[in-house]
Amino acid sequence: MTIKHFLKFNDLDASEIESIFDKTKWIKEKYKAYEKYWPLVDRTLVMIFEKASTRTRLSFESGMHQLGGSAIYLNTKDSQLGRGEPAEDAAQVISRMSDAVMIRTFEQDIIERFANNSRVPVINGLTNEYHPCQILADIFTFIEKRGSIKGRTVAWIGDSNNVCNTWLQAAELLDFNIHVSTPKGYEVEVERAGLYGSDHFEEFEDPMEAARGADIVTTDVWTSMGFEDEKKERVKDFADWQVDEDMMKLANKDALFMHCLPAHRGEEVSAKVIDGPQSIVWEEAENRLHTQKALLEYLITGK
Repeated sequence: MTIKHFLKFNDLDASEIESIFDKTKWIKEKYKAYEKYWPLVDRTLVMIFEKASTRTRLSFESGMHQLGGSAIYLNTKDSQLGRGEPAEDAAQVISRMSDAVMIRTFEQDIIERFANNSRVPVINGLTNEYHPCQILADIFTFIEKRGSIKGRTVAWIGDSNNVCNTWLQAAELLDFNIHVSTPKGYEVEVERAGLYGSDHFEEFEDPMEAARGADIVTTDVWTSMGFEDEKKERVKDFADWQVDEDMMKLANKDALFMHCLPAHRGEEVSAKVIDGPQSIVWEEAENRLHTQKALLEYLITGK
């Protein structure tokens, strides 16, 4: 079977993504009904972490166990990877002892080099550039609540970070629209996001206008991991980019609020929005578990 990786959202085509969503729905229903489903018995996932994690580790580790397999946690500080072993060498060894590898690291180049030398599927658990598993869960959650995302509008408010980049890739693939509003100096880097002449993407100087008519309003922390030294400056720069009740009123009446978490109430989002009736952040978080189970089964077994 040809090895497939999931390093960027568009590493899979639209039909594969739709198939994963269909399987997610089925897997989630069985899970909620306490029905055992073990397609990955005797299969092993290695999870490599260079960045801190709560949801990524828990969802992948729990998910692998729920599919009948096992998950092994490796922190780069506790392995030879933290002592300078090349990603290429680590991939050759780790992929001979496992059936899939999930990596949460800094530069995308690290995971690309690992995947190029791996004998098994490699999944991006987060890099500075992309967060494909998060957007997989986000879109599935929207489909659960509102149906197809095709033709819909997503308003991204805040920093044009890895999550934003991945939303942009998903819009191209699944035919929906992205409104992005960032402070000056934090605009989308078109090449980094992988966009060339996109007609699914529009930038707005005014975040309120970006949210107008949106079906989803979403954001992330103003200071991502690795940018902590910029926190004071960012809090000042992003002061007008908080998602609050006034902004949500400009979105469609049945618009949903999303956040990949962890969130800072009073910074990128007001407490009344994230804890309000339009927020589906907890459903998003749970669906990381179910979408990743479908993803793991597909990449490991081809089904």
